[in-house]
Amino acid sequence: MVTTWDDKAAIGALEDRFVAAFNAGGIDAIMENYIPDNSLVVFDVVPRKQYLGADEYRKDWMDFFTHFKGTPKITITDLGITVDGDVGFSYSFQHVTGIDPQGHPVDRTVRVTDGYCKIGGKWLIVLEHISVPVDLKTGKPAPTSKP
Repeated sequence: MVTTWDDKAAIGALEDRFVAAFNAGGIDAIMENYIPDNSLVVFDVVPRKQYLGADEYRKDWMDFFTHFKGTPKITITDLGITVDGDVGFSYSFQHVTGIDPQGHPVDRTVRVTDGYCKIGGKWLIVLEHISVPVDLKTGKPAPTSKP
């Protein structure tokens, strides 16, 4: 199948909608970017670490926002998108900032890989993997050269 610029642009627009929804604290709008059934698979860096299904991942987002005073902010950089027919993937760095409930600043960068399927003409995230580089000597997150 032939990949069109329109498909890459549509996935880029999905990521833009995700950022806008995240920055507004809109869980329903965040979840509109994911397949809405039990086939969604997400591997995260925080406990529970694996979420199967949109309902489970929605609960994770609800919990995530409770760890901030106010609404955290996210930026996505170095977004790379590959599409072949009705499937695609992207990779990026995602930088989250905010204030925790105790008033301390939060400043974290993670690596994210998303898998997409085009369903009924609409691109949706069907697989997400979030990771942090680790210094194997210390077992602690390694600094990234990105934001």
